Amino acid sequence: MKLASIRNGLPDGGLVVVSRDLSMTVSATDIAPNLQAAIDRWEELSPALYALYDRLNAGRVEDATAFHPDAMAAPLPRAWQWLDGSAFPSHGKLMQKAFNLPPIVTDLPLMYQGMSHQFLGPTEEVPFVTEQDDIDFEGEFGVITDAVPMGTTTTSALGRVLLAVQINDWSLRAIAPIEMKTGFGWIQAKPACSVAPVAITPDELGVAWTDGRILATLDVQRGGVPFGAVPATEMAYGFHDLIAHAARTRSLCAGTLIGSGTISTASFRDTGSCCIAERRAIEMIDFGAPRTGFLSFGERVRMEARIAGSAHPLFGAIEQTVVGGART
Repeated sequence: MKLASIRNGLPDGGLVVVSRDLSMTVSATDIAPNLQAAIDRWEELSPALYALYDRLNAGRVEDATAFHPDAMAAPLPRAWQWLDGSAFPSHGKLMQKAFNLPPIVTDLPLMYQGMSHQFLGPTEEVPFVTEQDDIDFEGEFGVITDAVPMGTTTTSALGRVLLAVQINDWSLRAIAPIEMKTGFGWIQAKPACSVAPVAITPDELGVAWTDGRILATLDVQRGGVPFGAVPATEMAYGFHDLIAHAARTRSLCAGTLIGSGTISTASFRDTGSCCIAERRAIEMIDFGAPRTGFLSFGERVRMEARIAGSAHPLFGAIEQTVVGGART
């Protein structure tokens, strides 16, 4: 099943069901006013949503309309909690090179708690204060959970995944190393993330949902030029591992969003990258200094995920322009 949130003037948008081919949509607000409300009562309400999804795909919904990404907010325009991991070892190693950091020695997943009260929609302009903060994109996948009890094991955590999403975790690279040195985590370096328009249930992924991982390729373009086509096949920890890690000493509320961290592969020279900092680290290794600059105002970034043999992107596309100025 594919779900989205249409802009309707309310903070959480209005719940809509989207057809499998991303061509049509239909309001589901008679079932739940918004996606968070559906998640809060998922066991009760999801059968009606699935039934509507089946009718939409069969062409049996009279009030269906064309799907327009510009009309969509993030699936969860605001969430109770956003926890982002760093589950791709290649990315971690390259970041250590980029920032001249020692290796992080741990057997535990890496994770931080980020800004959750706002997620940008897939085509919104993305405002930043200054280009001097070194604006970067980070393409990743995420999941939205049901309520997760404290102490949930990795075995049972997989059943807590309700939806999968695609995320651009914007980062300000000039600020990140300063905040890292404080030991208190990121605030200024991690502004609002952007999310592709469609959230999908794991069953919709088929074999691309394996061992708590989304086995798709994320295509990234910068200014219309391919930047990376990176397969998410080297995730060291599955989403069930990340959920269990987060829930070891706390419960997670329904609607918690958990990210994979930047998608990366050891074959980065063949696939490209999903963030600028990683490419700059590769250039440092190859040439002794970075050659690729960070984003300037007016630049456009596009991301979409695909699985082999599919004619349509899984989550729709994130396509946004970076601009100067504060958001009100």
